[in-house]
Amino acid sequence: MLRLLRASTPSFQPGHARCFHASLARSHLVGPPDPVSHLRPVIYDDAPPPPPPQVRHPYSLREFTGDTREYQWKMQRQEIDSFNHDFWKESNTRFYAAKEAVLQSLPEGTTPEQREIALSDFYHSWVAQERTRLDEYGEEWRRRNWAAILLGARVRYEKFVSRIMHPFS
Repeated sequence: MLRLLRASTPSFQPGHARCFHASLARSHLVGPPDPVSHLRPVIYDDAPPPPPPQVRHPYSLREFTGDTREYQWKMQRQEIDSFNHDFWKESNTRFYAAKEAVLQSLPEGTTPEQREIALSDFYHSWVAQERTRLDEYGEEWRRRNWAAILLGARVRYEKFVSRIMHPFS
């Protein structure tokens, strides 16, 4: 019965041609989480090539051939990832140090309930202390992210228009 169903399905008929163009699939890879920032780094499959060793400034767009906006977008995307990682690595480092200081300050005979109360107070004060910093980070991250999204959209749009205007080049 299964054989009959497959034979009657158009995609399994001999000589059936595909009606669309399939290109090579691209995919970014995700690495293991960083032990401090807890973020998983993205390994882009279309990252900009590293600059030649004789170039003094590693982010100079003059060293690349082709569309410099695309290189700018790729670098901007990686800068956002770096900004995000650096913020959370620094924040978590300070958090763990402060948490450890609270735990070290507890007397030796502290019960688990007293420990949990001390940690609860610490978490509450940490969130209150970090609120302004987190808000500023969030605003900056969103600003950078939207700039990268808009630049990426512009690059894709320009590629689309270029393909329409010059279909055989």
